[in-house]
Amino acid sequence: MAKRPADESNGKHDALKAGQRPVQKDNGDEAGPFEDEFEDEFESEDEILEAGVDGRLDEEREVEEKRVVLGSLVTDAMEVDQKTFIPGRDRLAAGESLSPDTSTYEMLHNLTTNWPCLSFDIIRDQLGDNRKAYPATVYAVAGTQADSRKANQNELMVMKLSGLSRIDRGKDEEDSDNDDEDDDENADPILETKSIPLPSTTNRIRNHQYPPQNSTNPPTTFTATMLENSDVLIHNVTPHLTSFDIPGTMIAPQQSKPLATLKMHRSEGYALDWSPLAPQGKLLTGDNDGKIFLTTGEEGGKWTPDNRPFTGHQSSVEDIQWSPNERTVFASASSDGTVKIWDVRSKSHKPAVSVQISNTDVNVISWSRQTTHLLASGADDGQWAVWDLRQWKASGTNGSIAEPKAVASFNFHKEQITSIEWHPTDDSIMAVAAGDNTLTLWDLAVELDDEESRDTAGVQDVPPQLLFLHYMEMVKECHWHPQIPGCVMATGDAGFGVFKTISV
Repeated sequence: MAKRPADESNGKHDALKAGQRPVQKDNGDEAGPFEDEFEDEFESEDEILEAGVDGRLDEEREVEEKRVVLGSLVTDAMEVDQKTFIPGRDRLAAGESLSPDTSTYEMLHNLTTNWPCLSFDIIRDQLGDNRKAYPATVYAVAGTQADSRKANQNELMVMKLSGLSRIDRGKDEEDSDNDDEDDDENADPILETKSIPLPSTTNRIRNHQYPPQNSTNPPTTFTATMLENSDVLIHNVTPHLTSFDIPGTMIAPQQSKPLATLKMHRSEGYALDWSPLAPQGKLLTGDNDGKIFLTTGEEGGKWTPDNRPFTGHQSSVEDIQWSPNERTVFASASSDGTVKIWDVRSKSHKPAVSVQISNTDVNVISWSRQTTHLLASGADDGQWAVWDLRQWKASGTNGSIAEPKAVASFNFHKEQITSIEWHPTDDSIMAVAAGDNTLTLWDLAVELDDEESRDTAGVQDVPPQLLFLHYMEMVKECHWHPQIPGCVMATGDAGFGVFKTISV
């Protein structure tokens, strides 16, 4: 289950349960602006001149002022320790802080919102695929987690993030002729939001797009929001998205009301997924009672749930994934340590295959859209693995498999895995988020030679498949942008991050 952050204490959040909520940050009523900590800072000419009169050589001063890389420690005296720092394993001493090595990022932006969000989803747009130009633009939806005493402040946020510029590396004099182009690439980031009121905390949110009748119209974008009060709300956010790009577009109050409020669950849940193969909409939702319900979109905008649930899990359903290539098949993960494969045509509503893959909660799963027999999982003990579904052939009662073997397995993370997702176009690249405040990128195509050490860059026990490590406090969920190669967006305790590395 995705764990929530705690009430704010000393500006930080710890893990919490039992319905506790964070305290609101005092930053106004609107979603906060981007906090670009890598923005240039300019001193006055007097300050620059005076800095050179303390009797030291410029070379000595430059040693103190050299930039700090991720994995380096910075003390109050600005002394730099260049040793590699691994969040979740190493610990900061008093007066030390971390700063990322911006040379390893192509783009890096952070934004803060009034309340943290446990879940979000990136929306496909009409700006084209395989986009590499800057500044970048991202459309997304997210649901908030307000303090329990201020539950009426919860909202579904429809967002447009524009002006996402490339990191400024500086330029030589010979590049001065390209000033106009550089000004475009270094535009200031802009966040625009449209708010839809929600009665409760959002546990999980996903979007689904219905193709337009003709190519001149945008697709219809639906969202499904699983709330802490156990309701599932379906909204049409197409008008809200349209209003970002068509000036003067008005959103009527009726357009912010849910198309359907589904009440078949008797407990809250976190598992939710739209079928990618059902344009009109097929939605699966799973709850803490171990029940999974199917809801189908019909002509005329009606949403009909099947009130007979799929049952078989002995504990909460943590995640659900539809098969990317079989219209009636889906997988579910549970805190009972199993992953089960189902067929919605089954009259028994029981799983076809059940695999015990962990002795702890299986929090998240991701089904590869490129190599459709591969399924990735992330567990509460910090281990994540990749499974070949062709090896999952039922042999016992209830479709159980006695000794499943993973194609690949990693225990690099030392806290629970909170999110996992395959790269949308490369079936060897993974993004993994964990409770140790890290978001890691992996390349499964890298193989360990027998003569090679398991030490990577001189650091012990770092798998060679690990491409990149991004620090983000209490990161909850991450997604690849399907149209901007290598772009990752994530939500955490301090807000949202959008970045692209030089590694992917």
